[in-house]
Amino acid sequence: MSDVLLGAVFVAAAAVSIGASWMLVASLERVGASLGLSEALLGMLAALAADAPEITAAVTALIRHDPHIGAGVVIGSNVFNLAALLGLAGVIAGQVTLHRRVIELAGTVALWICATTLAVVTGILSPLVGLLAVLAVVAPYTVILGLRHERLVSLRLPATWRRWLVEAVSEEEMELQAAIHPERGGTRDALIATGAVVVVVSASVGMERTASELGTHHAVPGIIIGGLVLAAVTSLPNAVAAVYLASRDRGAAVLSTALNSNMFNILAGLLAPTTILGLGAPSGQTAFIACTYLAMTILALGCAYALEGLRRSAGIAIITTYLAFAGALLANAH
Repeated sequence: MSDVLLGAVFVAAAAVSIGASWMLVASLERVGASLGLSEALLGMLAALAADAPEITAAVTALIRHDPHIGAGVVIGSNVFNLAALLGLAGVIAGQVTLHRRVIELAGTVALWICATTLAVVTGILSPLVGLLAVLAVVAPYTVILGLRHERLVSLRLPATWRRWLVEAVSEEEMELQAAIHPERGGTRDALIATGAVVVVVSASVGMERTASELGTHHAVPGIIIGGLVLAAVTSLPNAVAAVYLASRDRGAAVLSTALNSNMFNILAGLLAPTTILGLGAPSGQTAFIACTYLAMTILALGCAYALEGLRRSAGIAIITTYLAFAGALLANAH
């Protein structure tokens, strides 16, 4: 297949994948609302749906025994998310106010996932151990976010812990309420979501295959195809959503969106499939992306906590760090 045709197929597949993922997010939110899910769980459901393109592209590459592209898509997408969601939100809005309890709760989970990811890609932990380590934190976190107020206050925890947890979950839901307003859905939305999943998966497989073939034709390393090209393209729905929210003074929702998106990317796009398929020998380039993922998460959370939100200066710092990362990866890819 010629480069022109491959490029056309890639662009078409990317457009279809992104469009279908938007449809998937909207329909799943309505289905979740009809099930009575909390705002926090609706936010997690939306993040998972928006992650469908990168997760599919990563799993496709891993099945083809190309861990550079597979791991690169997932971890590179997480790095891009931090710049495109949190960085852009700060730059566009100028000031995004965030609750410190939300940063502490979601940030603790995010940092645990970052550290585990780095340990797995460097070979310190096996994918299975990494998966179990992440699930040990994500499972109770998800359960807590799904509990209603009356259930939270009845948890058998020390009074101080219980009060802090109730306030943190309430504040996270307050931040998400500005961004999520789904109507209650029904059978039609469930059918649309099912069809959208099929379209997203098919288009994302085609996107990964054509990008990989184009890279082979032009001797572009797989880590660039995965860590920069596919990572950015598959994350565009999240980036567009962040710009939309920030431009309408609803930027507080982007922190949970970014961290939840990154959580599902690692779980479903890296740890779960590599537990079955294997990750291969440790790679210095993949380790570099994972280190950047951890460093940028610390930077974003540190700025957000210190300033009780994200300001334009913090957004510029996050985006500049991403550009430096992309330049370093390009310079050393060969």
